[in-house]
Amino acid sequence: MVEWYVLSLISAVFSAGAAISQKKILFKESALGFSLLVALFNLILAIPFFFFVEYTTLTTSGILVLFLKSTLGAIAFLFVMLGIKNLEISEALPLLVLAPGLVAIFAFIFLGENINKIEILGLILLIIGTYLLSLKEKQKIKTPFKKAFSKKGHYYIIFALIIFTITSILDKAVLNKFKIPLNAFMGLQHLFFAIVFIGLLFVTGKKIEFKSALKNSWAWIALVALFTITYRYTHLLAIKSTSVALALSIKRISVFLAVAVGGALFKDKNLIRKIIATVIIIAGALLIINGQNWL
Repeated sequence: MVEWYVLSLISAVFSAGAAISQKKILFKESALGFSLLVALFNLILAIPFFFFVEYTTLTTSGILVLFLKSTLGAIAFLFVMLGIKNLEISEALPLLVLAPGLVAIFAFIFLGENINKIEILGLILLIIGTYLLSLKEKQKIKTPFKKAFSKKGHYYIIFALIIFTITSILDKAVLNKFKIPLNAFMGLQHLFFAIVFIGLLFVTGKKIEFKSALKNSWAWIALVALFTITYRYTHLLAIKSTSVALALSIKRISVFLAVAVGGALFKDKNLIRKIIATVIIIAGALLIINGQNWL
């Protein structure tokens, strides 16, 4: 049996590869056309999971919750792709690491959960790293924080973060409370992703964007789909063998890899500062994720 940390490392490497490939494709393709084609390729790759599902164990309520989670996840994925398309990769990806901070803050406000000193330190690091990341070229440190986020891509990432905060809670409900088996989770989730993106395509009427992605970038998108389903599956396998906190701690390496390699590949501006900011953000996220375990 493969150790959980090996699975998390595999997930991190493939996640970074997916992010870098996504940015390369999104230079010329639309986010929606790309997302739909990825969803369709992922569904094809997920077909084997359906043969190992014990359908008698599935409940209507569990499937409905999974459908809700998948719908929100698909929308969040689209927002992330819009963010990556409109921002440099070294600027967009580190912002996604803010999710644990949002979960901690939301849990404190709405659920009354305590935030300990380690988690507070993590939140401070998230704020510092995010501010350094968002500074524009030649912008002074004292410039108001709100002016640092002036690009459309920033708002897409923020919307995605809010949705990820909700889906992280639904993930636990689907796997633990409703006892959806892993094979069913992988198969049905990708089926629902495809259904949601097909629906979005018809609602927006942007069929030409899908045709462009299919004609010009299908090979690259197929590679992204392979990377995506690999990192999702290995991450879920890691979570089954250890705590979510430990698995996420190693998986966060993917952001550093994508920022360092992708930023250099695409010649992002101020890359050294963004790498430093990324490390600070990841450190803050790890403090929050593992805060309760270290007390």
